[in-house]
Parts: sequence; C-alpha cells; structure tokens
Amino acid sequence: MNKVIVFLFFIAIGLISCKNSEKTIDKIEIAEKFFVALNKSNSSEMKDLLNDSLITTIPKYEYEVRYSKNDYVKNWLKWDSVFKPNYKVLEMNLESGIIKAKVSKVDNRILFFMQKPFLTNEVLKFEKDKIIAIETEYLNFDEETWGKNRSELLSWISENHPELNGFIDDQTEAGGKKFLKALELYKNKK
Repeated sequence: MNKVIVFLFFIAIGLISCKNSEKTIDKIEIAEKFFVALNKSNSSEMKDLLNDSLITTIPKYEYEVRYSKNDYVKNWLKWDSVFKPNYKVLEMNLESGIIKAKVSKVDNRILFFMQKPFLTNEVLKFEKDKIIAIETEYLNFDEETWGKNRSELLSWISENHPELNGFIDDQTEAGGKKFLKALELYKNKK
C-alpha cells in the first residue's frame, strides 16, 4: 500500500512539473509572438497577445503610458510601423513568471536621431496568458546625440515648415507620417 502511495505521489509531482513547463513555454511563445508582431507591425496578431489594457513604462525617465488594447494597436503600433522598424530579440528568458528580453530596435527615426540601433532590456508582465505591462530600460541611449539632432530638426521644421509642428508628440499613424515627412524634408534641405 505504501509503495502505491509513493508511486502516485511521484506521478502527481511529474504531472505538476509538466504543467508548469507548459506555462513556461506558453509565456516564452507569447513573448516571441509579441516581438514578431512588433517587427511585422501585425495588428491582428498583436490583439491576440495583449490584455484589454497595457501599461508601458520607462522607469529611468519616469515615463508611463496606459493604453487600451485598441489604442495601442490602432495608434501606437501604426505610428511605429511608419518608420519601418526592425526588432531583433538578442536574449530572452523567463524569471519568476515574467519575460526578460534584450532587444535591438532600429528604424528611420532612431537612425536619424542616434545613428545606431537602440539596445533595450524589456520586461513583459502577464495576467494569465496576456501581456499587461512592458517595462523598458535603455542600454545605449545617447541622450546628447539624440537631443542635438532632435533640437536641430524641430528648429528647422518650425522655421521652414510650420505646418508640420506638433509631429514629434503625435503617436498616431498620421503623426508618424508627418514625422517621416519632416525627416525627409530636413535631410533634403541642401
């Protein structure tokens, strides 16, 4: 009788371990799909991965934005897509139920302002099988170069194309297109 109880105990432990492994794989798969959706600017895939609301934070800059799923997908993702982003996951692992990923991102906007890709640590938090929060830590942000290029662009646009003023803070698809137009006009000013 004791052998049967011990045997059943080990089978139960094995089943619990397998179930926990499935959850680990699921969160990693969800995170991988999230970065693929970002890279492809795939709004339908993104909708399946996010909770009804999403909080994005950059603690170093005391930056926090709360999006509804709809706002994130219809506004921010479309804004991001205008610049033709390229996201590469360099490392990813699961720690205490959250995903930690090291990511490289480059696009037209980042190349103009910083002349090299962003490297970030991203922390993805989950509620059940949906992403509820993303925390970003910049690893190589060159504030001096970014600030200088940003100031020069904004000053030039203000003087030469005031109809585009406000593009820098408009994170919608239309705002992204104005941003791209401002970059193109500035680059071709010679």
